Amino acid sequence: MTIKSLFLLCFLTVLNITNITSQEIHITPRPQKLIIKSGVFKINNETQIVFNDSSKKIVKDLQNYFSKEFNITTKLTEYQNLKNNFLVFQIDESFTDEAYDLTISDNNIIICANSKKGWFYGLQTLKQLCSFNAYYSKYEKYIEVKNLKIEDKPSFKWRAFMLDEARYFKGMEQVKMLLDEMAYLKMNVFHWHLVDDQGWRIEIKKYPKLTEIGSKRKSTQIGPLQWESPIQSAEPHEGFYTQEQIKEIIKYAADRHISIVPEIEMPGHSTAAIASYSWLGTSKKEIEVPIKFGVGKDVYDVTNPRVYQFLTDVLDEVMALFPSKVIHIGGDEVKYNHWKASTSVLKYMNEKKLKTPADLQVYFTNSISKYLQSKGRRMMGWNEIMGHNLHHYQDKKDTETSQKLAKETIIHFWKGDVNLATTAASNGYEIVNSLHSYTYLDYKYKNLPLSKAYSFNPIPKDLDKKYHNKIIGLGCQMWGEWIPTNGNMHYQTFPRIAAYAEIGWTNIDRKDFKYFKYSLKNLQKRWTHKEIYFASDEFVEKNK
Repeated sequence: MTIKSLFLLCFLTVLNITNITSQEIHITPRPQKLIIKSGVFKINNETQIVFNDSSKKIVKDLQNYFSKEFNITTKLTEYQNLKNNFLVFQIDESFTDEAYDLTISDNNIIICANSKKGWFYGLQTLKQLCSFNAYYSKYEKYIEVKNLKIEDKPSFKWRAFMLDEARYFKGMEQVKMLLDEMAYLKMNVFHWHLVDDQGWRIEIKKYPKLTEIGSKRKSTQIGPLQWESPIQSAEPHEGFYTQEQIKEIIKYAADRHISIVPEIEMPGHSTAAIASYSWLGTSKKEIEVPIKFGVGKDVYDVTNPRVYQFLTDVLDEVMALFPSKVIHIGGDEVKYNHWKASTSVLKYMNEKKLKTPADLQVYFTNSISKYLQSKGRRMMGWNEIMGHNLHHYQDKKDTETSQKLAKETIIHFWKGDVNLATTAASNGYEIVNSLHSYTYLDYKYKNLPLSKAYSFNPIPKDLDKKYHNKIIGLGCQMWGEWIPTNGNMHYQTFPRIAAYAEIGWTNIDRKDFKYFKYSLKNLQKRWTHKEIYFASDEFVEKNK
């Protein structure tokens, strides 16, 4: 082969690679099936969006998007038999929940699903196509999008982001921002950690001291040593949501097809509540809302009928606000020494034939589960609620239990040997997998780089295939102890939240980290425009 021929071959190869690359469409999360076809569809001021009573709201959203982002004024019409230059949302009841098809041809764009939820996800894909995968003529006011066919649906039904506001109150504006980004990434569960040792953030009308006292602390532990730090901020921190504000946020989430699952911790992580009403605690001592992080000084006395009444009263007000069928009760990191030191608790355990503190916790937890079921709800909790021994400070004998956790419980797996998750699944429990080493957003990037986050598989490696359907999804957790500012939260959350969104949506055989990283550039443009202060590329991988 001559040098000239070799050069020509190399040139054509490079040209071919360039053409292939230029044809790629980058959407996050990556669709399950995407076929690019020849031709384009042009969106301009003459484009009509077809609507009926069912699609009127989402059509208005799309029209506003074109107007705001591109200064294109599309037309709305109820006429269903247009021939060209139109967009339409169609219903096909054969589709599974949340699935959609998006078809772009020379004459139209069709988004097909079995419900408004599927339409919504198809719309998010269309927005990413128009914003980042299309040609836009600013002066002639039109968008050219490639003809294509997308068939898409989620891998997991639970795709969650958790925000801890008990440690640092962030407020409505930041919560709405997070809900917007979750919706754009097709995440569907906002897990809201509203109460903990260091703060109570939800108004409970029957118990006003929970916010009068429990939502405030005098100072906060800070410093580079974190848990061992002796440094205090010497500045008070406070904040809570009124029930009216909660309702506004719930509606905002519902409009984006996001369910908000509230977490009301019990029986541990309850110091802020006990500081508000000392009779709730096992010791009955007057205490203050802690100014240091870590596990609290006391736990609820679950053997006291008055305490149980308090907890069900709180849950009643929570359930009156939140339509979610799932209520998270925490249940993690309960220090049993409080119960072991109480004569009345030991007497109660003897009467109920409960041999260990773990027996007592599971017994109590089951009573809460039964109460929630009576109200048409379902309990969820961290995996300690099964009696798992996960902590060095627990005596192994104290965590042995013969009690069987209510079968309706959703286990939120966060710590321990993966075999614990396997055992729970094989025993029939549904599981949300949030293994801390892969999903905790407060972890530094050197410990949890973006590539590691992206590599997480919610289904344990050795889990028998017949139990795979018991893993209903994953959650990523933005714990707040060392995240005092909004900027801190942005940096820790973005871009990793996009990795978790793709894990929850995209089939594992469609995942590709290089593709994901390239698609991330589109999201970074969006975040920059929205003043979301994400971690840049140089920081998201492990620093040597």
